[in-house]
Amino acid sequence: MLTSSSVAVPRLGIPGLIENWRSDLLSGFLVFLIALPLCLGIAMASGFPPMSGIISAIIGGVVVSRINGSYMTINGPAAGLIVVIVDAVQSLGQGDAMAGYRYTLAAIVVASVLQVLMGIFKAGKLSAFFPSSVVHGMLAAIGIIIMAKQIHTLLGVKPEAKSLFGTIAEVPHSLMEMNPEVSVIGLLGLLLLILWSVIKHPTLKMIPAPLLVVLMGLVLGQFFDLDHIHQYLFLPDAEILPHHQFTVGPSFLVAVPENFMAGFYFPDFSKIATVEFWISVITIWLVGSLESLLSASAVDKLDPYKRNSNLNRDLTAVGIGNLVSGMVGGLPMIAEIVRSSANINNGAKTAWANFFHGVFLLIFVALFPKLIHEIPLSALAALLVFTGFRLASPREFAKMLAVGLDHFAVFVITILGVLATDLLIGVAIGIVVELAIHVSRGLKLRNAFSMAYQIDQTDDDTYHIEVSGAAVFSNIITLKSLLADFPQRKTVYFDLSETDLIDHTVMEFIHHFAGEYNHNGGHCEIVGLDQHESYSDHHLSARRKIVF
Repeated sequence: MLTSSSVAVPRLGIPGLIENWRSDLLSGFLVFLIALPLCLGIAMASGFPPMSGIISAIIGGVVVSRINGSYMTINGPAAGLIVVIVDAVQSLGQGDAMAGYRYTLAAIVVASVLQVLMGIFKAGKLSAFFPSSVVHGMLAAIGIIIMAKQIHTLLGVKPEAKSLFGTIAEVPHSLMEMNPEVSVIGLLGLLLLILWSVIKHPTLKMIPAPLLVVLMGLVLGQFFDLDHIHQYLFLPDAEILPHHQFTVGPSFLVAVPENFMAGFYFPDFSKIATVEFWISVITIWLVGSLESLLSASAVDKLDPYKRNSNLNRDLTAVGIGNLVSGMVGGLPMIAEIVRSSANINNGAKTAWANFFHGVFLLIFVALFPKLIHEIPLSALAALLVFTGFRLASPREFAKMLAVGLDHFAVFVITILGVLATDLLIGVAIGIVVELAIHVSRGLKLRNAFSMAYQIDQTDDDTYHIEVSGAAVFSNIITLKSLLADFPQRKTVYFDLSETDLIDHTVMEFIHHFAGEYNHNGGHCEIVGLDQHESYSDHHLSARRKIVF
C-alpha cells in the first residue's frame, strides 16, 4: 500500500504534468467515458438541455482543475443536485421549461458568487454544522426522488402526476403501461449495472459500466429503429395483454444540437427580486457547497498519497467554475465522489487528470454530436435509477441503524421531511430533531453552539486537548478550526473525561483526525471514555458520562 512516507508525492503544476502525464491522461480518458453518459442523464433529469451537463464537466475539468485546492477530485454535475435544479426550473418557470431554465441559470450565477465568498472568507468549516445523520438522510431522500422520477423514463412512460408522492404512486401504472422495446433497453442496462457492481475481476472492472450501458443502448436503439417514428405490435397473439400497439421514435433519444455552439444559453436575471428566485439561490448554494466539501473530504481519504485538500480554496474554485457554467448554460458542479473514486482507481496522480477528462469531453461533443443523439433516454435513466438506489440502498439504512436508534431516527425523519416538503425544510427538520435529542440528554442550550476545551503543552512534542461539557455537531466548528492548523508529528491526547455528552458527528470527526494524524507521522490518542455510557454497540456512537 502506498504511503506518503514511502513514496514521493507527485509534483504539481507543469512539473507534475511532465512527470505524470501518462497516468493522468489515461485516467482522464477513462473518467471521460464514465462522465459522458452521467452528465447527459443528470442534465435531462434536472430539466436542463443535455448539453448543459457536458458544458459543466468541461468547465470543471479545463478551468477548475487549474485553480482548485484538491488533487484527485473530478468536478462536474452530480445526481445530488438534480432535485434542487428541477425544483428551481419548475418554480421559476411556472410551466415554461425554457424560461425556467434561463431563470435557474441566473440563480446558479448568484449562488456561485456566494460560494466564492464562502471560500474567500474561509467558511468551508461551516459544513461541520450539519450532523452526519442529516446529511445521509438528505442524500438518501435525493436517491428516492431520483428513482421515483427516472423509473418512468426507463419504462418509456410519461407520468401524469405533478407531486412527488403522486409520481411514486404511479409507478405500478407505468409498469403496466410500459413501452416494451424502450423498457428492454432500460431494464437490460439496469441489470448490467447490477451485475457489474458484483464482478470482482480486476480487468473487467477497468471497463466503465456506464460506457457498457450506453453502448448496449446504442445497439438496441438501432435494432429497434428509434430514429424513425413507427408503431409496432407486441405479442399480438397474447389475449391477456390489454393492448399490443406501441409507438417509438426520436422522442426516446437524447436531443442535442448538431452544432456544439448552439448548446450555449445565457441567464435571465429578471426574477432576481422575487422570493422564489432567492429560495432557489440559497438551496443551490447550500446543497452544492455542502456536497462539494463532503465529497472533497471523502476523496482525500482515498488518496494513496494522503494529501489534504485546501477546502476553502477548492470551494472558491468550484464557485468560479459555477459562475462560468451558469453564464453559458451549464449545470452547477461539485467535487463528484463517484468519478473521483474512479480517477484514483485508474491511477491518476494529480489534478491534470481532471483537466484531461474535460478536454476529452470537449473534443467528443465538438466532433461527434450525432452519436450522442443516438443514445436512448432509457439507457441514461438506468444509470440514474442505479445511482439513486446506491444513495438510498438498504445498506445505508443498516449502517445508520448500527450507529444507534437515535442516529437512525434523525436519518429517517430527514428523509420523510425532504420527501414531504423540500430539501431545505427537510434538512432543517432533521437538525431540529437532532438538537432536541441532545437537549433531552442534558445539553444546555447555552452550550449548543460553543464548545469548551483547553490545550496544555506538557513538553515540546506533547499536547493535551481536554474537552468539557457538551461536544455535539452544532459546536464542533471551533474544534475543527483549532485542528485545521495543528502542529504535525507531535503526540496529541484527546481527553474526553470531562465531556458530559458526545454525539456521533464529533466522535467520527475525532476518530478520523486521529487516524490521519497517526498516518502522517504523529501520535494521536483518544482517552477518557471509560466513564461514558454508549448509546449503542457502535464504536462511534453517541456517549453520555455516567453520573455516580
